[in-house]
Amino acid sequence: MPSATDRTPAHEVLGKPFTLPNGQVVPNRLLKSAMSEALAGADTRAPARMATLYRRWADGGIGLSITGNVMVDRRALGEPGNIVLEDDRDLPALQSWAEAAKTHGGLIYMQLNHPGRQVPKFLNAESVAPSAVPFSEAMRSMFATPRALTVAEIEDLIERFGRSAAIAERAGFDGVQIHGAHGYLVSQFLSPLTNLRQDHYGGSAENRRRFVLEIYRAIRAATKPAFGVAIKINSADFQRGGVSEEESMATIRALGAAGMDFIEVSGGTYEAPAMVGMKASTRAREAYFLEFAEKVRAELDAPLAVTGGFRSGAAMAAAIASGAVDLVGLARPLAVHPDFPRELSSAGETSIELSPRTTGVKAIDRIGMVELTWYARQLHYMAAGKEPVPDRHPLRALAEQLMTAGPKAFRPRRAR
Repeated sequence: MPSATDRTPAHEVLGKPFTLPNGQVVPNRLLKSAMSEALAGADTRAPARMATLYRRWADGGIGLSITGNVMVDRRALGEPGNIVLEDDRDLPALQSWAEAAKTHGGLIYMQLNHPGRQVPKFLNAESVAPSAVPFSEAMRSMFATPRALTVAEIEDLIERFGRSAAIAERAGFDGVQIHGAHGYLVSQFLSPLTNLRQDHYGGSAENRRRFVLEIYRAIRAATKPAFGVAIKINSADFQRGGVSEEESMATIRALGAAGMDFIEVSGGTYEAPAMVGMKASTRAREAYFLEFAEKVRAELDAPLAVTGGFRSGAAMAAAIASGAVDLVGLARPLAVHPDFPRELSSAGETSIELSPRTTGVKAIDRIGMVELTWYARQLHYMAAGKEPVPDRHPLRALAEQLMTAGPKAFRPRRAR
């Protein structure tokens, strides 16, 4: 394991291939973390534009791409524009998407997700969760109290994850990533705040992690041994009474023992965004969750990735050279500078600065969606075969997104 004082040039550290437990080789240490593309229409089908977008990132030199969240149930969308994968009707489009992402020898994993309670009121006829726990008072105007899932429904969802993974494998994706972070359904099962069940899916920490472990086993049973299975998981919920670092560590140990090909560490939920209020010392290191990853590394040999905060090749290389992580996750930098990975692998001292995107209109900026919309627009430009527009005013990006989505994207779906 390299030491923290290793003087190997940053570009050599970042450009070195890495072999996953299943034998797949990532050509460099740079991972495109999931960003919601929001490119599907009201039919929730995979559009051809996904291939154009992911080919651009492949051209930029990324080693491993994780797609934005693909939903496993058409009745449960997290946001307008979500792709849903329930059957193989979109197999040709999925095959083109996977092939484009691997143009230069990189890998692509599809992120599979179910939003659970974390869905806007306008989008679905109802929301479901481990338990009928309402949101905080400040968020109840946007998010309804969910209905508690039955055991039969839980078992159906587990099967859905397996079925979607099998379709992804047939389409040529190298693996899937279970979204177990950021307050979505898997994360809800893990949290004592949102999982109040008294059956074998709730109560003890061991029971609360049963759902994610059964999803993992369902995916393994539905796919070949060489197909990759990874997870994105919170270091903590950052909520009083939620999942602590200690409990998250225990869950990660169980996932590692089960055989995950890599574990991506993140943190927070809609109710408690983890990057808000980060200590200055943490921001100086750039990696928001690196300290937790170091604790995990001391107990676990499974490959680790950390996403959040990285902006310079020097900090990325230092994190890898220290032995704390194996892969560095990038998200927003790739929305505005898709060639960043190639530059990092050839001249690792490069860096990128990202300034906050605000409109200057307090009533709009308080909503908190302007910055997310601005970055989403950058993905849409690339999906249309264009380059990002870093100087695009946030108000213009917001107007473009509203015109693109149209009113159909904001109509509730009927339950079935």
